[in-house]
Amino acid sequence: MRDPRKLRAFELADQFALLVYKQTMAFPREEQFGLTSQVRRAAVSIPSNIVEGCARATNADYLRFLDIAYGSSSEANYQVSLAYRLGFLDIDKYNELQVLGSETARVLAGLIRSVRSPAENSPNT
Repeated sequence: MRDPRKLRAFELADQFALLVYKQTMAFPREEQFGLTSQVRRAAVSIPSNIVEGCARATNADYLRFLDIAYGSSSEANYQVSLAYRLGFLDIDKYNELQVLGSETARVLAGLIRSVRSPAENSPNT
């Protein structure tokens, strides 16, 4: 079993989820069940899927959950951009989320590549 706390991708995803929660507290009340809920779910899905993947026995399952986490990262980054364009985030909050979200996606993509590479070169695939 892998320890997600040892992964830089998990650390960044966890920080991103916390920051999304903090930054969305000031979203309009009428967005509570709309964009606020959506971006929070997507952000929490990133570290959650990394953790779930780490608990899986096979590399194939691990990769599947890392791929889901990466998809959630893309979703959350889009929703942060939408929130900014709708005026729910000021430029400083948007930039902070965008930088951390992009770094999270980049590191996660690197982790996926590193796990996938040995699997693709294995004669048993």
